[in-house]
Amino acid sequence: MPPLSLSVLDLVPVRHGQTSAQAVTASLDLVRTADRLGFGRYWFAEHHNTAAVASTSPPVLIAAAAMITSRIRVGSGGVMLPNHSPLIVAEQFAALEALAPGRVDLGIGRAPGSDPVVTQLLRAAGTTSAVEAFGENVAQILALVRPEGATLRFTTGREYQVRATPAASGMPEVWLLGSSDFSARLAAQLGLPYVFANHFAGEGLEAALALYRGGFRPSERYSEPRTFVTANVCVADTATEAAELALPQLRTFARMRSGLPFDVQETVEQAQATPLPGPAQGLVSQIASRWVIGDPEFAAAQLRALADVAGADEVMVSPVAGARAADPLDASAGRLRTLELLATAVSG
Repeated sequence: MPPLSLSVLDLVPVRHGQTSAQAVTASLDLVRTADRLGFGRYWFAEHHNTAAVASTSPPVLIAAAAMITSRIRVGSGGVMLPNHSPLIVAEQFAALEALAPGRVDLGIGRAPGSDPVVTQLLRAAGTTSAVEAFGENVAQILALVRPEGATLRFTTGREYQVRATPAASGMPEVWLLGSSDFSARLAAQLGLPYVFANHFAGEGLEAALALYRGGFRPSERYSEPRTFVTANVCVADTATEAAELALPQLRTFARMRSGLPFDVQETVEQAQATPLPGPAQGLVSQIASRWVIGDPEFAAAQLRALADVAGADEVMVSPVAGARAADPLDASAGRLRTLELLATAVSG
């Protein structure tokens, strides 16, 4: 059986009774575990003003993760470019590359990752970039993070050199992320690695990857297409336990897709105690069918099948196991157990 590489995507979930500090502590413990178990990379998402998600600033979390690990690649999944200027992103990730040479990934997304009010607040800060200029801004970042930097040429003929960091010895690996055809086409055009947000979108994976591979133009750094596949995953010793642990996050997704309000993530006991209203309850099973929820052998088989469909040898798992009321607030036993069981099942 061919080897399957595993990576991790983390939204730093916040559950009932938890502080942001406790949620971050739990995620950093997960980073250490992933590094120890041999996972390939660990990415932090960017979301704003969401009660159940503490990953608002990927560069800060990446820096913390880099300082407590020695092998695993650390990065963003992703930085939502419309919220930032290209130069700021380039400077942040050039600094991270200096902090952890050869271990930094810069995943870039086109969605804002926030509600309209927060988007306006970000724009008011004067550091955002236009969604319509996404392709141009990605190209700017690619130029700015190179060790030699970028050269601006004015109409007067004057040249001005810009570097994201003064004396870089390397650069982060840049990935484009997306859940539609747009980013697939752009990644192909620029000759960049590409990841379809399968854990979020749930549909369109094969079509997007076909567009990407079919239109790929070799670049200076990448001679052929490069991709992996993402999945929401909850693994426990038994299928019954895995289903129980997945329920809080399943209900959060169902609320989101039904337009219902949601707060911090429920505990397993809270999720079991109250049915969701109307159509939202029916969505739980539908969403669960697209996730990998089960015992180690089942999960490993499902992830291999998903990798085969995508033609990839790497799967990035978003560990979605919830917590029980008695679990310590500064740890995430279910998510940690998911990684431990997966690592053993896949290697075996």
